[in-house]
Amino acid sequence: MSEEVIEEVEGEGGAEEMYEHHRFVADAGQEVLRIDKFLMDRIPNTSRNKIQIAAKSGNILVNKQKVKQNYKIKPGDEISIVLPYPVREIELIPQDIPLLIAYEDDQLIVVNKEPNMVVHPGYGNYKGTLVNALVYHFDNLPEKSSDYYGRPGLVHRLDKHTTGLLVVAKTEHALTHLAKQFYDRTTERRYWALVWGDVEEGGTVEGNIGRSLKNRKMMNVFPEGDFGKHAVTHYKVLKRYGYVTLVECKLETGRTHQIRVHMKYIGHPLFNDLEYGGDKILKGTPNAKYKRFVENCFELLCGQALHAKTLGFTHPVRDEFVQLSSDLPDGFQAVLDKWEKYIGA
Repeated sequence: MSEEVIEEVEGEGGAEEMYEHHRFVADAGQEVLRIDKFLMDRIPNTSRNKIQIAAKSGNILVNKQKVKQNYKIKPGDEISIVLPYPVREIELIPQDIPLLIAYEDDQLIVVNKEPNMVVHPGYGNYKGTLVNALVYHFDNLPEKSSDYYGRPGLVHRLDKHTTGLLVVAKTEHALTHLAKQFYDRTTERRYWALVWGDVEEGGTVEGNIGRSLKNRKMMNVFPEGDFGKHAVTHYKVLKRYGYVTLVECKLETGRTHQIRVHMKYIGHPLFNDLEYGGDKILKGTPNAKYKRFVENCFELLCGQALHAKTLGFTHPVRDEFVQLSSDLPDGFQAVLDKWEKYIGA
């Protein structure tokens, strides 16, 4: 008997899931068998090496206890394993695109993604993506770890117009280790967002998120829980600008478009969010002067004012917690400066 659970992350519209969680229960008649052989027979498109790396990273549990790859399965055992999700076979073309690197070692790299950049190649975006830039960067490194993975190991994503910190694995061990952290929700992810309206106070938004029943390219909140997947966003007010508010959002889960959808759900769409209605004047008296002011702000942004400000995770080799923070991109900061002057005028 088996069950497969797919975990999504905040990511590009139509984002692929980054990792998968398999669960199996050994039948009553199960013969004694090494766990790596047991899992190879049941998980498609995997290898014994991937399973052994998962075991070394603590990603294989039997009856909720970590086991090694030579563990012998017994009848009734409950087995679970987290693996990086198989990436679609798309030719990754190296491109010499500048990267803003916040941190790098032989196991991983943390980049500060710029606006208007797609993370991964896909239909209509085979070149010019962050992954194209990373492939070039990896190919030209002077030294590589003996566990070098050979391609960027994505464990989470950011939308095309969302900026900020993104961690990418260089080795298969790091990929497996980080995927487990994102699945277990032990990473720390804090975003800054400029939203429409005067947010009264901080709080928590909880409501299932799933594909819109009217438009499959968009996500929706299903408060009754009849569709979608469980999603939780915590937020607090950082600065009020009258008609807009700067908030910090902390993700407890990581669903596609989670912050954008949850903030719209509570009546505060992200400023200049093209998909979720934030690219219109939603607050304030729309006289000519104010309209031009807001339009000038919109012109400074490619899309929604959302920035992955802080990222924290446990290093896959050193076993220490790494926490990084990034500055707002120029356009986002310029918009805040404009609102600061506007409310002070």
